[in-house]
Amino acid sequence: MSNNLDQLTDWLKEHKITEVECLISDLTGITRGKISPTNKFIAEKGMRLPESVLLQTVTGDYVDDDIYYELLDPADIDMICRPDENAVFLVPWAIEPTAQLYADKGWQPIVAPEMEFYLTKRCEDPDFPLQPPIGRSGRPETGRQSFSIEAANEFDPLFEDVYDWCELQHLDLDTLIHEDGTAQMEINFRHGNALSLADQILVFKRTMREAALKHNVAATFMAKPMTG
Repeated sequence: MSNNLDQLTDWLKEHKITEVECLISDLTGITRGKISPTNKFIAEKGMRLPESVLLQTVTGDYVDDDIYYELLDPADIDMICRPDENAVFLVPWAIEPTAQLYADKGWQPIVAPEMEFYLTKRCEDPDFPLQPPIGRSGRPETGRQSFSIEAANEFDPLFEDVYDWCELQHLDLDTLIHEDGTAQMEINFRHGNALSLADQILVFKRTMREAALKHNVAATFMAKPMTG
C-alpha cells in the first residue's frame, strides 16, 4: 500500500493537484465524501467517514432505527477509506486557480461591498418574532419603501452616529439607501482593495450593531429576519 501511495503522491504533485475529491458510492449510487487539501489527503493516507453515510436514502434521510442499529455500531464510528490507485481521475470541469495569474500581471481585485441589514425592535425573548422598529415619527414601517428618503430619515440620529463612528475608524463608507424589505437598509463602501475592505466590513458590522443598540433598536445582517 505504501508503494502505491507513493506513486499516487507523485502523480498528484506531477499534475499540481491542490484539492482531492475523495468519493465513495452509497447504496443508492450517490457519491458521498470529502474535499481535502492535497497535503492533508497525503498525510492521512485517505479519509475518514462515518459509517452512517452508507445508509442514507436518496433524499438524505436515514433508514428506520431498528434497521439502522442492526447494521451499524450505535457509536456511529468512522470508516477509514483508503485510496484506490486504479480509480484516480482528473476533474476537467473544476475551476482552475487564477489568483496567481492576476498577481503575475500586477493586477489586484477591486471591490465595493454593499452591506444590507435590517433594523428591528429590540427583542428580549428569542421565542417571539422580530418586529419593525419605531422611527422618529413614532410609527413602525408597514410595507416596502425601496429608495424612500423619508423612510431612511426615520433613523437619522442612528445613521449620523454610524457615519461619525466609521469616520473615526477610517471605514470608507459611501451611500445609504433604504432597500426593498421592511426596515431593510443598505450602506455601500467605496471601491478599494478586497482584503482591506474585508477587514473594514468586520468592524462595520460590529459598529452598526452598537449604534443600533444606542438608539434602542437592533441591527441584524440575516437575509430575511422578518416577514413583509
